[in-house]
Amino acid sequence: MDERTRLYIYAFLSRVFTEELDDKALDDLAKNRELLATIGEETLEWFDKVSLDKIKEELNIDYNSLFIMHNHPIESSVMDSKNEILVGLQNPVMQFYFSHGYEINLDSSKLYVPDHAGIEFGFMQSLISQKDRKTQAEFLHKHLVRWIVPFLIAVKPMAQTPLYRDICDFTVEFLLSDYSMLVKETGEIDAQ
Repeated sequence: MDERTRLYIYAFLSRVFTEELDDKALDDLAKNRELLATIGEETLEWFDKVSLDKIKEELNIDYNSLFIMHNHPIESSVMDSKNEILVGLQNPVMQFYFSHGYEINLDSSKLYVPDHAGIEFGFMQSLISQKDRKTQAEFLHKHLVRWIVPFLIAVKPMAQTPLYRDICDFTVEFLLSDYSMLVKETGEIDAQ
């Protein structure tokens, strides 16, 4: 997969997990049949058969149910046995960002935690822009693949809309494929 496509997919995933799709995002998605088909056939069929207003309404409900009320796509909340959200430098993701020169300003974000899926996908987008493949592989190994894959497998049965069911599968498949490609290219990743 070329870098431009990878960059686009990570940007798309960052947007999808950050907040509900607004009118513009939903309209852009509806016009991109190739992306809809890539996400999943059920999603493509849904967009073909249901009005955008109805889709938006159902997606808003599903997003809030899946990622706000019942589950949180936040690494420390998923990985911590006490279900605590770690902030500041006690958060391993924040340490990773700082050690790799990534400055994150949470004050200008709707997300107030450094290890939210939307921010982690955005970080991958930044690493791709910097062409830092070893750090990409390391971050996927130590963070995204470790927690978002089991999180999405657990969340998928709760999804009420074709888009979020398919996004769960698409994201898992994409991350595992991307990680595998990076490991082959950069060598084995230390299993710390």
